[in-house]
Amino acid sequence: MSKRMTESQIVAILKEAEAGMPVKDLCRKYGIGNSTFYKWREKYGGMEV
Repeated sequence: MSKRMTESQIVAILKEAEAGMPVKDLCRKYGIGNSTFYKWREKYGGMEV
């Protein structure tokens, strides 16, 4: 998977977290760091695809 993700991909990942998938599992699945996830959640949290 490329390093750059689209906004819709990011929002979809955040939705998986909201659905109950542990953050560490999401980070492993998509090859992102915890800090990246939390930055995304700060920026994109609550957005719709």
